[in-house]
Amino acid sequence: MDKIRVAVIGVGYLGKFHAQKYSAMDNVQLVGVADIDRSRAAEVAAGLGTRAFADYRDLLGCVDAVSIVVPTESHYAIGLDFLQHDVDVLIEKPMTSALEQADALIDLADSSGRILQIGHLERFNPAVLALKDIVDHPMFIEAHRLSTFKDRCTDVSVVLDLMIHDIDIIMNVVKSEIKSIHAAGTPVICKQADIANVRLQFENGCVANVTASRISTKNQRKIRLFQKNAYISVDFASREIVLIRRNENHSNGVVPGADIQQLSFSEADVLEDELVSFIQTVHTRKPPIVSGRSGRKALAVALNIMDQIDAAIKRYLP
Repeated sequence: MDKIRVAVIGVGYLGKFHAQKYSAMDNVQLVGVADIDRSRAAEVAAGLGTRAFADYRDLLGCVDAVSIVVPTESHYAIGLDFLQHDVDVLIEKPMTSALEQADALIDLADSSGRILQIGHLERFNPAVLALKDIVDHPMFIEAHRLSTFKDRCTDVSVVLDLMIHDIDIIMNVVKSEIKSIHAAGTPVICKQADIANVRLQFENGCVANVTASRISTKNQRKIRLFQKNAYISVDFASREIVLIRRNENHSNGVVPGADIQQLSFSEADVLEDELVSFIQTVHTRKPPIVSGRSGRKALAVALNIMDQIDAAIKRYLP
């Protein structure tokens, strides 16, 4: 089998890890890395034995697939260039800055038969993957994604930085259209919102309450799902699931009339799993786990939340 020729566009904090993972794959040839910071591109390239490019357009026609790991405002233009040159594309989340841009990339990928995958990394967490066999018509969901303050990613709202992960996961397990969105949030340190909360009501009756903060004193990534006869608690960081199921024959224990089961999953390299999955779709031409349409759905909700928060800030804050 011929090796897939791959490049990474943007080798900052996350992009350099993309390049390292590709470089270690037997079925991949890392053709090069591109970054507008020439010294950064040269440093990453030298460490991986590949070529450095200051202009990503020099790679057009030289690769089969790319990871685009640049600031969000550049996702559309770079993704469009590569799709137009028949290259399969993985774009880090959020896929674009605007829905019109997302639609254009999806349409182009469809019409040209190219792979378009969105980098919602948490979907490859083994605890999240296990939910497909556990979750069945949840009626209430509560999610908390809290992070200590980090200088990177402060150019975007916490909604696009952190909350979009949980939006994507929730929409994937609920499998129903959203009926209403009610959001609140505020900037604290940055110009855009640092903390946000949203209540999502779905057409099938499910309600999700989602909170994200990047000014917390601790890190937390948890989601709790309630459905008929069962409660599921997921800790993304420790890769653990606590499952409480109704069992009338079980009268003792912490929750009378219920069985309590704890599932633990071994540590996984979710970025490597995501990139391996992308390369597999390039080989097989099967749809990616996180398609452009999935990324677009999460983006639409995130932008709605941001619009509500921005409108409230303009109205109520001096």
